[in-house]
Amino acid sequence: MPRRRQAEVRDILPDPVYNSTLVEKFVNSMMWEGKKSVAQKIFYGSMDRIRERSGDDPLKLFKKAVENCKPLLEVKTRRVGGANYQVPVEVSQNRRTSLAIRWILQNARSRPEKGMPDRLANELNEAANLRGGAIKKRDDVHRMAEANKAFAHYRW
Repeated sequence: MPRRRQAEVRDILPDPVYNSTLVEKFVNSMMWEGKKSVAQKIFYGSMDRIRERSGDDPLKLFKKAVENCKPLLEVKTRRVGGANYQVPVEVSQNRRTSLAIRWILQNARSRPEKGMPDRLANELNEAANLRGGAIKKRDDVHRMAEANKAFAHYRW
């Protein structure tokens, strides 16, 4: 833990198209080497593909996908008496969102489809329907926390 002070949380302005701070966080997480316009083009392209396929509001599907991927518990390593224990802890709201975004992007990038907009659209669609790699990752984290429930008393 830092000894000086907590890092101050910066305010994120909403994105220009959907007027959503969640979309802006997602685009910022997707961005590589400061190329925000490329990340926005990929994201909005995937949203257009979702609109073409489903016909309804893609922002609603995006929010549902991120909400479905948010973990409630995770494990943190604690060293007690020379032994390392995986201690389950609750995840804060900000970390839940950032983990969900990270997992969606990680699994979208590893998909076999051609073109990142297609990969992202398919991963978001699967996450909204409780399938896909990001949901599997969330379930693995929950399973790990459940398996180590016996060490919950080491939480502090």
